[in-house]
Amino acid sequence: MHETSLVGGLITRLDAIGREHAGIVAVEVRLGALSQISPGHFREHFERAARGTAVEHARVEVEVSDDIRDPRAQDVVLESVEVEG
Repeated sequence: MHETSLVGGLITRLDAIGREHAGIVAVEVRLGALSQISPGHFREHFERAARGTAVEHARVEVEVSDDIRDPRAQDVVLESVEVEG
């Protein structure tokens, strides 16, 4: 369930951003080296959580960090958001 809470919080933030604009086109995230989630597993959770939100049809780009000393090594970090219009 760790993944669900990580992705759920992200989707909530993105949905709020998307509703302020005409929607979200693309999202770039970085998975920390200690986040314990693979890119594929992240995408599955993201797609499921995004259904019915302003981010449902967004392209998702995932980068994986290998720096275990990074202060955000356990996090899923929102790197960028591309909004419509």
